[in-house]
Amino acid sequence: MAHMGDSELPFSLLQYYTTAAYPCSYLAGERAISQVATPPQRITSEVYGELVRSGFRRSGLFTYRPRCAACSACVPVRLPVARFVPNRSQRRCRKTHGALQARELPLAYVAEHYQLYRRYQAARHAGGGMDQDDHEQYANFLLQSGVDTRLIEFTENGQLRMASIIDVLGDGLSSVYTFYDPDLEHASLGTYNILWQIAQCAANDLPYLYLGYWIRDSRKMAYKARFRPIEGLIDGIWRELNEADATAPDVGKRE
Repeated sequence: MAHMGDSELPFSLLQYYTTAAYPCSYLAGERAISQVATPPQRITSEVYGELVRSGFRRSGLFTYRPRCAACSACVPVRLPVARFVPNRSQRRCRKTHGALQARELPLAYVAEHYQLYRRYQAARHAGGGMDQDDHEQYANFLLQSGVDTRLIEFTENGQLRMASIIDVLGDGLSSVYTFYDPDLEHASLGTYNILWQIAQCAANDLPYLYLGYWIRDSRKMAYKARFRPIEGLIDGIWRELNEADATAPDVGKRE
């Protein structure tokens, strides 16, 4: 597998700054630091694709990657679509939610989406800060983009169930954020959404689905490792993560 160091990245016009330390959203008691690529207007879809392959992702117009001094628990992960084989639970999920209808909408504010987002944050991420987002913060987070971004709405019998933001890259899709109805019993909408994105990659001959960061010790991130095979960017090299990686104490941690 190819190794790409920072000096080889084709971003000579980009600059990078490091944020001050802030509380980690995923590991209790930890402090996080991010490296941010700037200026945003120079990050085209092509450049952003290279950044994603180097471990970056975006939040609104900010493109960043973790740069924590004592921890490398955030592992960028992607699914090689052609080799993906759904397990029994995932096949059942796909069948259960087969009635969902997906449609692409303009990347614009929709009040019903925002209300669903607020309900989702309150139920799934209460106290995390995002549950207090007003409509402007919501729009800055999900509706501002300088790259090829799609807003996908999922409905069932005319009822909004889920919305997903996806970036289109040269070699795949990058899953930005998904939120869904938190009150549906026995639903696995998040899993279905990933399965739907995998299917879109396959239909468009895109080899990878990028899923952002996986953190072994974060319960919020555990679902990503259930999709097999999965590759992680470790020490600048994309390699397949095996079952042992999910439990090995030395993956994603620096001494």
